[in-house]
Amino acid sequence: MRIRILARSRNNYSNRRFREEAKALGLQLQVTDPLELELVLRRKEPMIFRNGRQLDSTDVVLPRMGASITNYALATLTQFEMMGVPIVNSPQSIQQTRDKLRCVQRMTLHDIDIPRTVIIRHPSGLDDAIEMVGGFPIILKLLSGTQGVGVMLVENMTTLTSTLDTLWSLGQDILIQECVRESIGRDVRVIVIGGEVVGGVASEISLDDAYVRTAVAAARIVGLDVAGVDLLESSFGPKVIEVNSSPGMEGIEAATGKNIVREILAYAAEKGER
Repeated sequence: MRIRILARSRNNYSNRRFREEAKALGLQLQVTDPLELELVLRRKEPMIFRNGRQLDSTDVVLPRMGASITNYALATLTQFEMMGVPIVNSPQSIQQTRDKLRCVQRMTLHDIDIPRTVIIRHPSGLDDAIEMVGGFPIILKLLSGTQGVGVMLVENMTTLTSTLDTLWSLGQDILIQECVRESIGRDVRVIVIGGEVVGGVASEISLDDAYVRTAVAAARIVGLDVAGVDLLESSFGPKVIEVNSSPGMEGIEAATGKNIVREILAYAAEKGER
């Protein structure tokens, strides 16, 4: 079984773990930077090259690009898909999680609870937006951020307006989101593989059925085989704040004591065999 991880970095913690576990399982695993690949399109004959030579055959692709996802990386995944190579997390599902607005829209459509959210692009609606999400403090999020990057806690209107002026001048789109006060400083990260929860961690909580159901549903709605679903503990139950297509392994494995990497590889190998 030849598994190809698409990632910008070969030597981060997660990809070192994937190499270790692949060796233990007897799997051939190669980490490839998608930006080093050349995509060749011919009539009914898509191909992938590197340094002018056709890429070695691949049984299954596991994208692990995180915040470094680019349009070119997604095009590379699509090229593998066109060549009939199974992919753990399709380019379409990754694109949906990359766009925070599209992601929260889909959660809302499928009756998944999220913090109250407002999207605006002009300052005249700020007062109404703050009222709609329950007042300060509020959470400000860049639509293009991931894994906590581009997320800010804002306490007052002065800070909000100055921050928005800067972001809007840079062409950034943002979400204004309810701050779930009872959950400030803590959230729940749940790992879902193939529609089943294999790991969940937070500060001093056990993962009850409501969190399991919500995490599995959130991963299914955006179409991810492997997902890290971040939830807030509210007085009304779990609220989804992010669905991540490439969750880091270091924190979740240390906290749960589970070999999450091995479970992902086993799932990928099974998908490749199917």
